[in-house]
Amino acid sequence: MSGWVAVAGLGPGDEGMITVEVREALAQATDVVGYIHYVIRVAPREGLTLHPSNNRVELDRAMHALTMAAAGKRVVVVSSGDPGVFAMASALFEAVEGFSGVVPDIRILPGITAMLAAAAHVGAPLGHDFCAINLSDNMKPWKLVEKRLRLAAEADFAMAFYNPRSASRPHQFARALEVLLQVCGSERLITFARAVTTSEEQIVTVTLGEATPEMADMQTVVIVGNSATRRVGKWVYTPRRAG
Repeated sequence: MSGWVAVAGLGPGDEGMITVEVREALAQATDVVGYIHYVIRVAPREGLTLHPSNNRVELDRAMHALTMAAAGKRVVVVSSGDPGVFAMASALFEAVEGFSGVVPDIRILPGITAMLAAAAHVGAPLGHDFCAINLSDNMKPWKLVEKRLRLAAEADFAMAFYNPRSASRPHQFARALEVLLQVCGSERLITFARAVTTSEEQIVTVTLGEATPEMADMQTVVIVGNSATRRVGKWVYTPRRAG
């Protein structure tokens, strides 16, 4: 049987949010590759080899998957959320550019990303134009992060932020909040959704004037509304019309 690679999204945390397509790929797989915290979500079984690795070896992980698939293995590369949103799909195609063997069949299997799960639990804060920004500077300089953040705020997008605040760079999210306050004002709604869809889920919506850097960590997705975003009862939503 010819080998293949499927890059699969495991969703935000709730096992019920893993798609049927992804479950079928995992059932057919001979090997699962991914960041250790995602690989442990895959149940061991006979005939399946798990290959966990740390979070800083994306290209090595992708090349390993391609090599095994080229040798006839059926490989699933797992990501949380959706594999095309700050995850392994892009890394796999980057590895393809440098792969010297015959490129195996590749499939990208979408999943529910954390920002959409968080938005659904809040209401509809991304109901109009929005953007997603990774606030980590591991893959790009902070100067670029801040530029994109400011321009998105000036364009009045609703915004979803991934990886907002880590122990090694707590000051950067504080700076992000400063920029948002400057551009959007203190009354703009901001939602902090931590460990969304899991038993540890915590969701709180406040104004930018009430927000503090400590309200976010690396398990938090942050959603900032646009100028029209409002509350209705316990919900937060952004109207579909602008003008």
